[in-house]
Amino acid sequence: MDAMDSIGHQIDWDESQLAIKETIRDFTENKIKPVVMEYDESQEFPMGLMKELGELGFLGILVPEDLEGSSLGYQEYALVVEEIARIDPSIALSVAAHNGLCTNHILQFANEDLKKKYIPDLATGRKIGAWGLTEPASGSDSGSMQTTAEKNGDHYILNGTKNFITHGASGETIVVMAITDKNAGKKGISAFIVEKGWEGFSVGKKENKLGMRASETTQLIFENCKVPAENMIGEEGQGFYQSMQILEGGRISIAALSVGLAQGCLEESMKYSNERKQFNKNIFDFQGIQFKLAEMASELEAARLMTYKSAVQKDNGENISQSASMAKMFASEIATKAANEAVQIFGGYGFVKDYPVEKFYRDVKLLTIGEGTSEVQRIIISRNLKESVE
Repeated sequence: MDAMDSIGHQIDWDESQLAIKETIRDFTENKIKPVVMEYDESQEFPMGLMKELGELGFLGILVPEDLEGSSLGYQEYALVVEEIARIDPSIALSVAAHNGLCTNHILQFANEDLKKKYIPDLATGRKIGAWGLTEPASGSDSGSMQTTAEKNGDHYILNGTKNFITHGASGETIVVMAITDKNAGKKGISAFIVEKGWEGFSVGKKENKLGMRASETTQLIFENCKVPAENMIGEEGQGFYQSMQILEGGRISIAALSVGLAQGCLEESMKYSNERKQFNKNIFDFQGIQFKLAEMASELEAARLMTYKSAVQKDNGENISQSASMAKMFASEIATKAANEAVQIFGGYGFVKDYPVEKFYRDVKLLTIGEGTSEVQRIIISRNLKESVE
């Protein structure tokens, strides 16, 4: 690793993890870094890069070897996401959504037949996955979704629209949540696997986004889409519970993404402040800049330790409701602060696309929204605190 990697970094990796870190860092530096702005400007989903990541085993990180995965844990998952986000948060977001949402939902809750049918292609990157929970009228309140799935013989008929779906157009295997019992509230939501190209399933509007522009985001539209009954994940009424469990683990990946983005901000700010001269000295020598960097590094390290603590707990089978929410909330908010301070350190140059901090500034905002807003995380944290004293 380069010298910059050691700044304030207190995680001790074993040899296998260091090898993974070196592999993904080499890939990001040589394959992703040269084309970051090209994909950002065009808003093109980097399918070629995703396929290469699949070949390296980074699209099936949590998947066991017998399903063609890498058979690794959440620590390695967070490590990979962090390293990619250090260079391009939008590709890190795609890797997180593919691994942690679609693929992991099938892995955790589907029967063996569905796992064998769908996971090998997802784990190797032969197919890209998407995950459909959010709708135009239901974001944080996912229990108020309107997409329905009505049983009709050996099929379910899906009708409705999903919104803000990562890989909505490029995804070939999609996990979709829909209401199977309108009278049961959240307990009436079920999960299904839908394949691209099925009759009645189409892709709607592609969003023109502020940031994360290489990570494709679209609507999914279901108009009398026939889904085989055997493509239900688990039993009827389990979809909401499954989704909450998936989002809980997903918070680790968003925390890791936030840590990676903040690390990128720190590295770029250190480099620039030691090159940029004002009043005949490097701007790093001004105490005002030093204080910004000191706070950035300290908050980054705290977020990193919180993130990997939660990842270790997840790997150990412990309850991560509190730790994942804390890590996600804190890491996303210090990343937002780091991006803001990085632009400030760069001054006018931070406002133009010639330097990476401009893109970090645009990308970071999603991190306080996705996988549950910061406000939702505070609700979860406070609820857990109350339960702990009752």
